[in-house]
Amino acid sequence: MVKRIAIFGSTGSIGTQALEVIAAHADKFSAEILTAHSNHELLIEQALKFNPNCVVIGDETKYKLVKEALANTNTKVFAGEKALEEVAGLDCYDMMLAGIVGFAGLKPTLKAIESGKPIALANKETLVVAGELVMQKAIANRTPIIPVDSEHSAIFQCLIGEGRNSIEKIILTASGGPFLGRKPNYLVNVKKEHALQHPNWEMGAKISIDSATLMNKGLEMIEAKWLFNLHPDQIQVIVHPQSIIHSMVQFADGSIKSQMGLPDMKLPIQYALGFPQRIPSTFPRYDFKKPHTLTFEEPDLKTFRNLALAIEALNKGGNWPCILNAANEIAVYAFIKNRIGFLDMTTVIEDVLTKMKFIEKPTLQEYFDSDGQARAYTASLIRM
Repeated sequence: MVKRIAIFGSTGSIGTQALEVIAAHADKFSAEILTAHSNHELLIEQALKFNPNCVVIGDETKYKLVKEALANTNTKVFAGEKALEEVAGLDCYDMMLAGIVGFAGLKPTLKAIESGKPIALANKETLVVAGELVMQKAIANRTPIIPVDSEHSAIFQCLIGEGRNSIEKIILTASGGPFLGRKPNYLVNVKKEHALQHPNWEMGAKISIDSATLMNKGLEMIEAKWLFNLHPDQIQVIVHPQSIIHSMVQFADGSIKSQMGLPDMKLPIQYALGFPQRIPSTFPRYDFKKPHTLTFEEPDLKTFRNLALAIEALNKGGNWPCILNAANEIAVYAFIKNRIGFLDMTTVIEDVLTKMKFIEKPTLQEYFDSDGQARAYTASLIRM
C-alpha cells in the first residue's frame, strides 16, 4: 500500500526535503496534497512533478496563476487560509506532514487531528502555542503525533520499546548555532547574513535565526513537555556543537539512551513517514573509524537570553508560551527585514511578556486572542 502524504508547507525546507524522500520511495509514498503560502512558482513545479490530488496557495492573489498553470492536469487548486483548514479535513490522504512555519500551522493541524489523520509534526509552534489542547484532541481522536524535529525524533526513537519505564529526564542537544562562544559586544553588530549561516543544518530562514538566538531550543523544550508528558524540570538543554547526538533520554535507573547520526533532516522525515518501519536509505553514515571528538557544554543563558525567556515561559505555562512565540515571530521577521538588531529581538520579546495579560487555563479562542494581541503589540514596539 502506498501511503498518501499531505505536505502542508511543501515549498519550505522541510517540505522540499520530504518530497525528496517521497521521490526516492515512490513505491511507498505519494504526495496527495501540497500547500504553499506564496511561492506559487515552486508549488506549480512540485505539482507538475508529483501530480497531487490538490494544492493550496495561501496567497489568494496567486490563485489564478496556479490555476492556469495546472489547467491541463487533474490537480484541484484552492486558495486562502480557510482552504488550508478545509483541505486538511479531506479524506484523500493518510498522513499529514505539518511543515507550515509558525502559528499559521495550528488550525490545519487541529483539523487533521479531528479527522483522525496521523501527524508527522515538523511545526513545533503548534505545541508551543496550544500544546495542552492539541494533545488532548490527539488523545481523544486516537491520532498519533510523530515528531519530525531531529531532537524530538531522537527522543521518540529512544523511547520505543521502553513501555512504562520511568523517564528521569530528557536531554535536548543544541549545536549552539553560528555564534557559539560569542558575547554581546560581538552580537550587537550581527547581520541577518551571518545569522542565517548555520554550521551544521540546512534550514529555512526563520528556524535558522531561532537557532542563532537559541530561541529554537527553548521552543523545543516547550514542545517536548507536551509531546512526552514531562515536567519542566525533566527537560535539560546541553550544547553539542558537532550535532551527531541528536538527543538523549535518561531513565530512572541512570541509564542514558541516545540517537546518533549525521545531521540530515531527511532522516527524521523519512522515519516519521515510514514509522514503524525503518526504510533503507543511501544517506551518508557516521564513520566511527575516523577521528572525531564529541563535546558538550552548558548553554550561555546570559548572552543568549531568548533561551532563558523560553524557559521562563515553559515554567509559567498558560498562554505565556503562545505570547512568547507570537512576539518572537514578529521580532524575527523584523530582524530579517533589517528593522531591528540581533540583540533587539530579545529586548522586544521580554517587553511583550511583561505587558501581556497572563491566562492560566486558556481556551482555544483565548490562545488566538493572545497571539493576535501579542503580535499587534510587538509590531507597535518595532513600528512596523
